[in-house]
Amino acid sequence: MSAAARSILVYSIYLFGLGAALLVVPNIPIRLFGMAEATDVWVRILGMTVVFFSIYYFIAARNEFRPFFVASAATRISVPFAFGAFIAAGFAPWNLILFTPLDVLFAVWTWLALRSSPQMAASSAA
Repeated sequence: MSAAARSILVYSIYLFGLGAALLVVPNIPIRLFGMAEATDVWVRILGMTVVFFSIYYFIAARNEFRPFFVASAATRISVPFAFGAFIAAGFAPWNLILFTPLDVLFAVWTWLALRSSPQMAASSAA
C-alpha cells in the first residue's frame, strides 16, 4: 500500500468514527466542541452520510485510486474555508471551525505522500 493510500485508509477510519458518533450519539461530539445540542434528525443524517463517505475512502485506499486521492486532498483543504464562510455569514457558530484541523492534517499528509511518490514525480517531469 502506498503512503498516499495509507493516509486515505487512516482518514476513512477517522471518518467512520466521526460519522458513527454523529449517527448514534450526536450530542457527544457536538458538546465536545461547545455547540448546542442537536434536537432534530439532520445531524444523524449527516452522520450516516459521513459513514458512507468513509466506505468510499476505504475502497479508494484499498484500490490505490490516485485520482480520488488528489481530488480528496484538494476538497479536504477547502473545508476550513467553507466553514469559515458559514461562520462569517452568521449561519454557524465559531465552534464549527474546531471540526476542521483533522481534515487539514489528513489532507496535508495525503498531499505530501502524493508529491513524494515516484508516480507523481514521473508525471511532473513529463
